Amino acid sequence: MLEGGVTALLRLERVSKVFRTGALGRGELTAVRDVSFDVEPGEIVSLIGESGSGKTTIGRMILRLTRATSGAISFNGADISSFEGRALNAYRGEVQGVFQDPFSSYNPIFTVDHTFGMLRRGYCADLTSPDWKGKLEASITAVSLDPEHVLGKYPHQLSGGQLQRLLIARALLLDIRILVADEIISMLDASTRVDVLNLLGDLKARGLGVVFVTHDLSLGYYISDKAVILRSGVVVESGSAERVFGNPLHAYTRMLLGSVAQLEERWVDDPAPADDREGEARLPPDPPDAVLVEAEPNHFVLQGPV
Repeated sequence: MLEGGVTALLRLERVSKVFRTGALGRGELTAVRDVSFDVEPGEIVSLIGESGSGKTTIGRMILRLTRATSGAISFNGADISSFEGRALNAYRGEVQGVFQDPFSSYNPIFTVDHTFGMLRRGYCADLTSPDWKGKLEASITAVSLDPEHVLGKYPHQLSGGQLQRLLIARALLLDIRILVADEIISMLDASTRVDVLNLLGDLKARGLGVVFVTHDLSLGYYISDKAVILRSGVVVESGSAERVFGNPLHAYTRMLLGSVAQLEERWVDDPAPADDREGEARLPPDPPDAVLVEAEPNHFVLQGPV
């Protein structure tokens, strides 16, 4: 619970995901272990880590595209694992995801209107045609696109940035409360990235909660209220973005920050040997019995037993 007994909009409590591996499923792979964090309305929480850190798996569990092995994910205080039928459909009307490759989300033989039509049939069938048209155009306008310039077009006729913003518009049609944005700008050019990031900022101002999945610390710092740093499926550091980035305490966080290019540093053609460069040496694993401790207010770091 938050201060005053208020329940978080979205809460993960010691969530783990174990996948079966091998031909007979006798092996196990722990993709996520004991992950906990909250998302409030109007808050952007970034899940940050390298490939294989578990951040996308967490997003898929929030969206109920895969189930957690243990722990609990709750929305408005209700455990989402209990949602079935209408309750699950209603949940997916309030919690939506947008993914890395916008082109894969569209059928190339249909215009982009097709994906909106599917949404209408599933969630807005009771709206009259004029009401639907008005709602659709308002959502597209909200993501800084002109409906006349994008509706009726095929995916190949639009840019990646336009398609990505249309996916966000699709989510807005449902009056969602949580958006899971999984590496949504990694395939976009620099100028379009800024547009999409600013759009997320606008959605945050409207009260939307955002789970922003990224491997890029600089983006996480730019957009986040909270940061959750993941290493091999485990949270190694978390808290307010200002504290996590301003005072990184875990060696993995410092390594990631050290890999971010600095404008004031000169690029050299002959870098130091790999074992001498800061952050390049492989870090030792954290002890299996390490726990998150509060190092300072709203700043937690993974530590082994003293």
